Amino acid sequence: MRSLQGLKVIVSRACSTAQAVPVIAAKHPFKVALKAGKLYPWCSCGRSKKQPFCDGSHGKAAPGLAPVRFTLTEDKEAWLCGCKQTKTPPYCDGTHKQSYVQNCTLESDQVVS
Repeated sequence: MRSLQGLKVIVSRACSTAQAVPVIAAKHPFKVALKAGKLYPWCSCGRSKKQPFCDGSHGKAAPGLAPVRFTLTEDKEAWLCGCKQTKTPPYCDGTHKQSYVQNCTLESDQVVS
């Protein structure tokens, strides 16, 4: 029953639009070429228009969340999480393949009238 309760928490969090809760920005990871020594701000809130990187949107939309800042010691390509549900931020861990991510409506898909 514990894992089921944990799953309910994740499902609630994944599709929520409440403040300080990450939303799913994409149902796939982003392949990016990263440079050694450069500081990267990975968006953890899911609201950035510059996915997978932060554009400061969390300031108003999710003030309890902050970007994950990271630097590499060597140049490399990496898959950065787009669903914001990864257990290994900023890297994709495959969570986007879960049904609760794939079945969630993205904010960008919602029609605003």
